[in-house]
Parts: sequence; C-alpha cells; structure tokens
Amino acid sequence: MSDSDDVGKFDARNVENPAEIKKRSVVISGHRTSISLENVFWNALREIALSRKISVNQLVTQIDEGRTGNLSSAIRTYVLLHSYSS
Repeated sequence: MSDSDDVGKFDARNVENPAEIKKRSVVISGHRTSISLENVFWNALREIALSRKISVNQLVTQIDEGRTGNLSSAIRTYVLLHSYSS
C-alpha cells in the first residue's frame, strides 16, 4: 500500500490521548446539548462528517434520529460500524 492510499483515512494512532473523554456541545434539531465522548470518537466523527461534506452537528442529528439508546452509545456504535464498512 502506498502513502497516497492512506490520504484522508482516519488513524486512531494519531489521536493524542485517544481514551480521554471530552464533553462538547452540539446542536441537534435546533437544541443545544452536551455529549461526552473519547477523543478518538470525536476525531472519527469529524472525519466522517468531512467525508460526507456535512457538519458534525448534522451528522449527530442524523445519528440521533435513528437511535434507540443513549446518544453517546449511538455515536460510538455508528463510528464503529462506519469503520467496518471503510
């Protein structure tokens, strides 16, 4: 695999303190809420949103609309399933 094959691909090894939890505010359908996720998931979420040419807020809104459990778990599951399909 050449270096060019890795361009734009998320690599968890490049995340500083990947397991550190960060609380961030997002807007879901016009309502502000806080979500706590590990750095590795925030970074992956940003990469997915960037690849889809949408904002993180838009992506989180889409995840929120399809969830059945809590939002943080739904986001982690979404990111994990997305990594399997990549």
